[in-house]
Amino acid sequence: MPENIRRYSKLLIAIHWSTAVLVLIAYLVSVGGHSVRAHAPVLHFACGLAVLALVLPRLIARLAGGAPPALASGGPRLVLAAKLGHAALYFLLVAVPLTGWYAASRLGVPINLYGLHIPAIAAAVRGRIGPVSEIHQVGGNLILILAGLHAAMGLWHQFVYRDRTLERMQPF
Repeated sequence: MPENIRRYSKLLIAIHWSTAVLVLIAYLVSVGGHSVRAHAPVLHFACGLAVLALVLPRLIARLAGGAPPALASGGPRLVLAAKLGHAALYFLLVAVPLTGWYAASRLGVPINLYGLHIPAIAAAVRGRIGPVSEIHQVGGNLILILAGLHAAMGLWHQFVYRDRTLERMQPF
C-alpha cells in the first residue's frame, strides 16, 4: 500500500471488525418475547455485552489518534453525513446493549456468562416489561440498516470515487 494512504490503527481495525461480527451474530441469534424467560439467549447476551465493552476502548483509541482524518472525496455534505452516521452508530452500539440488559433484567432473566454473573440493572416484573424491549429490537434493526449504509458508502468510495477508502480499514 502506498504511504500516502493513512490507515486506521491496528487496534481500531481489530475493534471495528470484531464489533461488526459480534453485532451480526447477536442479531442472527436474537429471540424475542417472553420465551426469553424460559430460554435465555446466552450467546446473544454475550455478544451484546462484548459490543458494549468494546465501545469505550474504541472511542479512546479513536480520540487518541487511531483514526485518520475523513476523506473529503464526496464534498462537505458527505463528510457531515459520515460524521452523523458514525455518531448514530456509536450511540446505538451503547443504547442497544443497555436496553437489552435492562429488558433482560425486567424479565428476571439471570445473565451468567462463563461463570461470571452480570447483575440486573432493573427490578424484575411478572407482566409486561414496558417499551424497552421494543426499543431494543428497533435499535438492533437500525444498527444493521446503518451498518449496511456504512458498508455501501465504503464500497461507493472505493469503486466510484476510487479514493481507496477500504484500504484504510483492511484487517491485513
